Amino acid sequence: MNEHPPRRTARRIRAVRHAMTATAAAGLALTALVPTSASASASASAAPAAAPRPDVVQQRLDALVKADGMPAALATVKGRDGRSRTYTAGVGDLATGAGVPVDGQIRAGSNTKAFTAVVVLQLVAEGRVGLDASVDTYLPGLLRGDGVDGRNITVRQLLQHTSGLPDYMLAPALLDFTTIQYRYFEPRELLDGALAQRAVFAPGTGWGYSNTNYLVAGLLIQKVTGRPYAEEVTRRVIDRIGLRHTYLPATGETALREPHPHGYLNTGDTGEPASGARLVDYTEMDSSMAWAAGAVVSTNSDLNAFYGALLGGRLLPAAQLAQMRSTVPAELLGPGVRYGLGIQSRPLSCGGLVWGHGGTAPGHRSRGGVTEDGRAANITVTTVPEPPAAEHVTDAVDAALCR
Repeated sequence: MNEHPPRRTARRIRAVRHAMTATAAAGLALTALVPTSASASASASAAPAAAPRPDVVQQRLDALVKADGMPAALATVKGRDGRSRTYTAGVGDLATGAGVPVDGQIRAGSNTKAFTAVVVLQLVAEGRVGLDASVDTYLPGLLRGDGVDGRNITVRQLLQHTSGLPDYMLAPALLDFTTIQYRYFEPRELLDGALAQRAVFAPGTGWGYSNTNYLVAGLLIQKVTGRPYAEEVTRRVIDRIGLRHTYLPATGETALREPHPHGYLNTGDTGEPASGARLVDYTEMDSSMAWAAGAVVSTNSDLNAFYGALLGGRLLPAAQLAQMRSTVPAELLGPGVRYGLGIQSRPLSCGGLVWGHGGTAPGHRSRGGVTEDGRAANITVTTVPEPPAAEHVTDAVDAALCR
């Protein structure tokens, strides 16, 4: 049995764990190219050409590193013209001082939920799953516990976080990430950690973010298709739209496959900016603890492409995409945030909505998404920020979209 960490370290790690349970804030999208310098006047006596305006995306990434103490920040933004630009700031490896790989791979965390929801909704479109059928229809007897009964929980409630299921990430076995970095978890083992807790509310009577919902959704995919969850996501989503840098790690695979910035777990106990002395390199990890709720590895550019394809109708028929975008209030994730089926909307300061999900893993946090007119952006930092730095990541995407 794992020994509990010292109180201060445990408190900081617990904060990271809670951040992961609510890791879904919407993403944000944006324009791409830096404005060009003004051209000089034809007159010989004209003033010199104006200097280029500072790029707001680069400014925000620099501030996340310099002011908020993030080891690194990286982004990809796509404008109305369809052109994309990548950005980096900070250090990609604190031990060596190496730079940040352009569009490097990152652990996408709860962005995985959108991938999972797409597969479930594809099964709905195929007539193999009913959104308003009970979980017991497909996984009889699986959900039984204190206030938990799978006969009273629907597939829709899983995808929308209205099931009331307790979060397995709050189980004692996951208290201290430093002790489970390379530990393998079976999905049923994680589910047992959830069912040892009491239901949060009766199904359909509230909204509460719970990774357990997507753990069950992954099990449902496997039961209905007769194929492993990762194979179905790869075939139905990743390969279908050509996400060349996105994958679900194989069993026992702990390293990232392509160039990447290192990710760091902050084990400190204060709200001060992260420092190297308090950061544990968590780049390599067994991602089985996240599975269908958060195991996807991707890049900022691939996440932009995924959400663009999703909202553009390339992954779901119109009827299922409309169901996905039917939302309920989710103010826990931020002012005005609403949650659909594996995707959420967030109002932009300049008007309109951005659609995405966002994700947190022990060493990464991503925020991003797409707008109705096709702009897209995803920003990732390489440790899990606390307030106010956490809000600064979301603000950076909003600034990019609204500049």
